[in-house]
Amino acid sequence: MRALGINNGVLVVFLALATVFAKPGVDKQIAHLESSNSKLLQYPTQFTQNIMPKTIHSHNDYWRDVPLLTALSFGVASVEADVWLVNGTLFIGHERAALTADRTFDSLYIQPLLQILKAQNPQNKFTAGSTTPNGVFDTDSGMTLQLLVDVKTDGVQALPVILEALQPLREGGYLTTFANGTLTSSTITVVGTGGSPLEQVKALSPRDYFFDAPLDQLTDPSLNTTWGPTLSPVASTDYGDFVGWSGIGNITDEQRSNITKFVGDAHALGIKARFYDTPAWPVHARENVWRTLLEEGADWLNADDLAAASAF
Repeated sequence: MRALGINNGVLVVFLALATVFAKPGVDKQIAHLESSNSKLLQYPTQFTQNIMPKTIHSHNDYWRDVPLLTALSFGVASVEADVWLVNGTLFIGHERAALTADRTFDSLYIQPLLQILKAQNPQNKFTAGSTTPNGVFDTDSGMTLQLLVDVKTDGVQALPVILEALQPLREGGYLTTFANGTLTSSTITVVGTGGSPLEQVKALSPRDYFFDAPLDQLTDPSLNTTWGPTLSPVASTDYGDFVGWSGIGNITDEQRSNITKFVGDAHALGIKARFYDTPAWPVHARENVWRTLLEEGADWLNADDLAAASAF
């Protein structure tokens, strides 16, 4: 080394720098393509690129920093919007004190969904002749996004206004619809809950607004209703009222059998099961409940913490 005029100290520094700056060729090529904004890395339907959809329900979705979009960023495939009909307009919020003129059903959900779906379904030479629209998830374009509409005001009065609000999505062919005895799944499945009026929903023909069935009453003849996926893609019930296990200690046989029975009732009718009002804290208890529900066949994981649920 001395014969070449390089002392040991300089050689050590040189080798250290080489280690710091050396990158595999593939990383260099990736960096070059990304920094140059190469069109090779761009395609029309990449809005949810690499996001895997998950059967998680975003409870009170409008509480997110960015309603709808935050849920989609975690791959959440069901979102919930509380709607209030006030002077002919559908506003979004958990209670009247939370309502604002800008936060409407149209501005927070209908228009963003319309914009996303238009981008996911470009009109060009490659898509000419396509009859089935792509959904919001790039990794599973055939998966429907469930939109639960929780009606907070009089349901009979609100329903016609909700149906009118859905018209842009309807015109695009984006709504799951039951017509002439056939259920045709599409990119958005709208399900009424809360104060949604059962008899009026049953009377809809064609029907593109469905009903969140009572999971604990699917076998109750007094309701005089034939439950099935053409009326109710999902059935829900209050976890606290009908199961009640806190997630701490062992679940009792009776509590577990309630889960099994309700899930079994739903699945026998082709309906998916959801339990809401599950424990949120402590975290380990919440996760014990989530794990048990999934093990017993519950289809939708009701969640407020979307980051935790998507990583579960």
